[in-house]
Amino acid sequence: MIALTIAELARAVGGEAVYVGDDTPETLVSGAVDTDSRLIGPGDIFVAKPGETTDGHLFVGKAADAGAALAVVEHIVDADLTQVIVADAVGALADLAREVVARVRRDGDLRVVGITGSNGKTTTKNMLARILEAEGETVSPKASFNNEVGAPLTMLRVGADTRFLVSEFGASGPGEIARLAGLVAPDVGVVLMVGMAHAGGFGGIEATFAAKSELVRAVRPGGLAVLNADDARVAAMAPIAAERGATVRWFARGAAADVRADDVEVTAEGTTCTVTADGESLPLRLRVLGEHHVMNALAAIATATALGVSLADCIARLEQVELAERWRMQPLGSDRVRIINDAYNASPDSMAAALRTLAQITRPDQRTVAVLGAMSELGEYSEEEHDRVGLLAVRLRIQRIVIIGAPARRMYLEAIAQGSWDGEAVFFETADEAFDYLQGELRDGDRVLVKSSNSAGLRFLGDRLGESFS
Repeated sequence: MIALTIAELARAVGGEAVYVGDDTPETLVSGAVDTDSRLIGPGDIFVAKPGETTDGHLFVGKAADAGAALAVVEHIVDADLTQVIVADAVGALADLAREVVARVRRDGDLRVVGITGSNGKTTTKNMLARILEAEGETVSPKASFNNEVGAPLTMLRVGADTRFLVSEFGASGPGEIARLAGLVAPDVGVVLMVGMAHAGGFGGIEATFAAKSELVRAVRPGGLAVLNADDARVAAMAPIAAERGATVRWFARGAAADVRADDVEVTAEGTTCTVTADGESLPLRLRVLGEHHVMNALAAIATATALGVSLADCIARLEQVELAERWRMQPLGSDRVRIINDAYNASPDSMAAALRTLAQITRPDQRTVAVLGAMSELGEYSEEEHDRVGLLAVRLRIQRIVIIGAPARRMYLEAIAQGSWDGEAVFFETADEAFDYLQGELRDGDRVLVKSSNSAGLRFLGDRLGESFS
């Protein structure tokens, strides 16, 4: 974090400082900010966030022992540490992030990019950060730090020399993106797609549209909205951008876009295409598995070229990216038995994209195996959407369909109903049972997709299979 006096920090978060030792209102603090006491080091700032299972106030003493300079608390704690008392620790975290970003913007050359969408946020964030970091100091989220805690923590990592802040905005309900993006008023807002992910929490696809459009409404006046022209709901956000006085920059697989891709080909080694940006065309060879990642790359290119990066530099840097993120289309195992671990998260759209990728990268002499678990946060749409995945697996002629866990059983039943009644589809209650089965079932030439929502825990099964067949 940039240096602030304790008085400035307290004023930014609307808190009252209680000083310890030699600290005064003019004492400077500039360490990292975190809500996890285990990550606190000398000079850092600990935010004591109440939680569902524990309370950060219980760890203020440990933060003090680790050398913390300051704690932000909701009530005073008996610890040898200066504390700033606030009404809401999470709200204070957001207020501090707003203040820090505003100061860096005022005094430096910071450009802020916000990314949202039902799928692809983390991959696009990583691709864009890879492009921009060669242009100047770039701050982007670790993993998927995109919620009310993770997004401000990322923002607080900006410094005086930071050129680019890339923020990823997720949401579990209406208004959350508006609050988070409102902290920084992005120069660029990127919307990837509006799909069924988290539809249960939002109340349906139209409510999801409204939530994702909150990012466009938060773009600063005169800023830029980077929108997916192939997604009708995202395209419908253009009038919202106009209301904000923001320019629209389109990306798409279709011809009517500022940045587009043609001649897309998918192989087990990656995806190739021709990218055209503002009339200039160059070939791109992505090493990240999956045709769907072409759209993520186009979004990153559309954003980076708008920020002054050449198309050639965008291509060269993207071609160095080998993995979007751990547990996202991650190749494991060996050429003999290839495991694709994509079980960090799942929605109907990402499940369909992963299954299609499995079918596309498997040669006729090889066998497709899909190991699938439940998709979470679908609410009333859950049964219908799990049925659709089972049907799609059959229509793609996936040769072995392994379904795990009671919440995913509908996939198995639908696969059986649609024609997988000769042993192609099997069901197991636990990942351990499925692992034992797969140990004896998998053979040379198999291409295995492991896909589920995070809550199903199949990412660890994917790791076990990868190690077993390495």
